[in-house]
Amino acid sequence: MTHASYLVTPEGRRLAYHLTPGEGPCVVFLGGLKSDMEGTKAVFLEAWARGCGRAFLRFDYSGHGQSSGQFTDGCIGDWAQDTVAAVSALTQGPIVPVGSSMGGWQALLLARAQPERIAGLVTIAAAPDFTEDGYFASFTEAQRQQLESEGQVELPSDYMEPYIITKRMIEDGRAQLVLRAPLDLPFPTRMLQGTADTAVSVATAVRLLEHAQGDDMQLQLVKDADHRFSDGRCLDLLIRAVEDVLHAGAGA
Repeated sequence: MTHASYLVTPEGRRLAYHLTPGEGPCVVFLGGLKSDMEGTKAVFLEAWARGCGRAFLRFDYSGHGQSSGQFTDGCIGDWAQDTVAAVSALTQGPIVPVGSSMGGWQALLLARAQPERIAGLVTIAAAPDFTEDGYFASFTEAQRQQLESEGQVELPSDYMEPYIITKRMIEDGRAQLVLRAPLDLPFPTRMLQGTADTAVSVATAVRLLEHAQGDDMQLQLVKDADHRFSDGRCLDLLIRAVEDVLHAGAGA
């Protein structure tokens, strides 16, 4: 395994990354909450990019993987800053963000912040607005009181150790919501969603599809695929989706 390189952001956070040189548009992988750039999808996409001479970037948000900081100190807005810093410093010209779960929300925030950079967009079990519609909406009154008094609550996860959800993450998330205002995606957009996903529902995927505006948007439901979306079948579909937006963008 090659050693990561590091980027210091304008906010002083130290982000670990791997950048593969190649032809543009550069594909940028945006991972999920508490995941890192060594995950199956990120590494698989990198191998694909190397094989076809495509520029590719994967990195760890602050508080994730090999980057600086603690997870419990971060929030959606911090990781959006990290994403903009990494893309701005490490890529040039058009990009294709590929966002998984929370990374799907980050991809949408990036598209809102820098629409002129986006040649196409792919999401995998995108989880926009999950701090509000998933976490806070499901909190019991006792959990809401705990969040207020202790500043955090602990939630179980089907995929890793429990999540510590802080008051700052909830409050900051409200400033990053993308499903409450117009969301323009004026570029090829492909959304992938497993029907057996217990973390992000099919209803969430449909809500995003119906809410966003764009002339070339597709949602593909994959029967029995779970939130990891990392078996051979799913990885093949992911590559097809990336190639599809690259081809569609080139023909625009």
